Amino acid sequence: MRDYNHPIYMNNAATSWPKAPGVAEAVAEALRAMPGETNRGGVADFDVFSEVRAELAKLMGVDRPSQIALGCNSTWGLNQAIFGYPLEPGDTVLSTTAEHNAVLRPLYLLEQRGIRVVKLPVDEAGRVRTSEWEQALLEHHPKLCILIHASNVTGAVNDVPVLSEAAKSAGADLLLDVSQTLGCIPVRLSEWKVDLAVFTGHKYLLGPQGTGGVYVREGLKLRPHIVGGTGVMSDLKEMPEEMPLRLEAGTGNEPSYHGLLAALRWNREHPLDMESLVRRTRELSKGLEKLGCKVIVPGGLSTPVISFVIPGIPSADAADILTGSYDIVLRTGLHCAPEIMEDIGMKGGTMRLSLSRFTTEEEVEQVLCAVRDILESGL
Repeated sequence: MRDYNHPIYMNNAATSWPKAPGVAEAVAEALRAMPGETNRGGVADFDVFSEVRAELAKLMGVDRPSQIALGCNSTWGLNQAIFGYPLEPGDTVLSTTAEHNAVLRPLYLLEQRGIRVVKLPVDEAGRVRTSEWEQALLEHHPKLCILIHASNVTGAVNDVPVLSEAAKSAGADLLLDVSQTLGCIPVRLSEWKVDLAVFTGHKYLLGPQGTGGVYVREGLKLRPHIVGGTGVMSDLKEMPEEMPLRLEAGTGNEPSYHGLLAALRWNREHPLDMESLVRRTRELSKGLEKLGCKVIVPGGLSTPVISFVIPGIPSADAADILTGSYDIVLRTGLHCAPEIMEDIGMKGGTMRLSLSRFTTEEEVEQVLCAVRDILESGL
């Protein structure tokens, strides 16, 4: 077995590491400072949340930052969007089997409330088939469609412009989950006519945990799923009408948002070299295939995610060896997306390697050497 001197982190689809330079320092500075007064320009009323919204609006391609409500993660955003959307018993929601449990579990609760839920299977790569999406829209007349931008299991990116246009033509609104793509794959919400979108700050944005939220297009009004104090308009018995106050009850995670702001600014100043990241991802994928592993190869536009199994070796056992003996950090199992597994031919789950802009070619080679060792050991 080979002895590596440092951990190889390939679990960025779960939480990115390392973070962008300056993130830890920004969080620490905010924790040391008086609440609400941390700033870098000497202005006492510096509003970190407004600054973050402005950065996110540019990144997501929307004109009004105030339509972005900030919370603790994309699960928070999905709950706000799904339970706040004006659905009534008898309405239909169209979604897919590729969704994360942060969508699947709210959908299950909607079904208990009399909402009809239709979930389309995806292809072997994890993508929605356009023809089946269009047919489902015609057949089921959904009021709301919920779609993951890229599968967290396979990395396959859905053709959102086409699928969104079909939804618009059918009179449906679209809720898009960009948790796996924002910071990695271009996102253009207004151009794509997306009505709602959820995001998180701790994946490819390279920010801290405890950050994320929901975008709501202008003219669409959600019922607040969480209510409470806003610091202003305290005489109102209900949440304020205007965004983002309508969805932002309670004290925000100010220190973590200073970290996210630092990450967003660093990302803007240091654009991702997607060509290099794609090359390293393909090298790893092809190398695993050459070793005899069963690898999901999504083809087309995809995130730097590789799902695979080693024939004859339980994934949990192989992952334990990779982590315990080689210090390779990865994910194994169903990846909180249980319904996609049958569609992609991996009923028992997969091992998942997810790279980042900081993954090196040396680390790719070390992972391949470790898998080769496992295969040669005859476990």
